Amino acid sequence: MSQVKPMEPRRLYQHLADRIRGLIHEGAFPPGNRLPAERDLAQQLGVSRPSLREALIALEIDGSVEIRSGSGIYVCMPEERPESLTRSMGESPSELMDARAAIEGTVVALACARMTREGLDAVQTTIVAMRADIAKGRDPLDQDRQFHLILAGLSGNSVLLRIVRDLFDERHSPISSHLSVRFDSRESWRAALAEHEAVYAALEASDSLLAQAAMRIHLDASKRRWVGG
Repeated sequence: MSQVKPMEPRRLYQHLADRIRGLIHEGAFPPGNRLPAERDLAQQLGVSRPSLREALIALEIDGSVEIRSGSGIYVCMPEERPESLTRSMGESPSELMDARAAIEGTVVALACARMTREGLDAVQTTIVAMRADIAKGRDPLDQDRQFHLILAGLSGNSVLLRIVRDLFDERHSPISSHLSVRFDSRESWRAALAEHEAVYAALEASDSLLAQAAMRIHLDASKRRWVGG
């Protein structure tokens, strides 16, 4: 007897995108018009600005709105287009970063307790390479990934390594990639580099509590840069 596959739960940004699309179809936001400012729209809908931003990115991906830098967000969905539910475009970036902060804080404390000179050298290598990429105007995402995966490997727990890898690689989902294109910059990467250096300094000092705090500060700051506070 074949089993029925359980339905995937819908994420908050999907529900919120559906609400906005419904308002568009009801005529509250006619095609060609600009949506209210992000702050005002979030207040009107009773949601946080990060959640709203994710929903707007989802609507832009499916062609319902156009986000024009410095101008606003415009409705571009034709009136005759049938209303439909927003498809999944990956995990919520804000929830993703919350999960990473919770998990990687523990991971780095475990890594600190098991740290060796070779481990420190491997972590430092990613920092040096990240600094070089930024100086040359290159996206240092690969070095960023290596930094986090090396620390997860040094925790000595293969399950945690797999979780950290899977969470990091969720950055390649449609919604996360779209956010990265809009909000990653040389300045944001420089800030991330400084935060990596703070984690490294705590590891070098064999201070697991400081390393844990530095990692959580880094991932909380990354969330704010990526999806807002």
